[in-house]
Amino acid sequence: MGYSERITWSQLIASTIGLVVYLVIVLPQLSHTAVGDIDWVWPMVWTILGAIVLSIVLSIAWGIVAGMLDPELEHRSDQRDREIEHFGDRIGQAFLVIGALAGLVLAMVEAEWFWIGNALFLGFYLSASLGGVARLIAYRRGFQ
Repeated sequence: MGYSERITWSQLIASTIGLVVYLVIVLPQLSHTAVGDIDWVWPMVWTILGAIVLSIVLSIAWGIVAGMLDPELEHRSDQRDREIEHFGDRIGQAFLVIGALAGLVLAMVEAEWFWIGNALFLGFYLSASLGGVARLIAYRRGFQ
């Protein structure tokens, strides 16, 4: 597994863990708290920051282990890696736009900030995760 593919896996793992942690913190509040009173801002901020830090730590640790197991392994990106990165970004950007449009529509109808923030958060998550999955598929199956 190459450097760029390991980074993609690290980002997918970290973003999924971040989403799960956020949902575990926020979803139970929906059953007994009015939407306008739900404490969602700081849990979202901390899970985003935590996912970023976890992604970096996973990437570094995985890179160290890979380097110890195979010291001859190439740690630079090549043209194929750049094309796959671009492909995944195009897939991810579509979902980022969908999340932004959902947030915009919710703002237009004056929805609670909770729904606007979570629509944007979901758009970011889908962008990162589906773009990452597209990259992994491209690494395994190539472009068609």
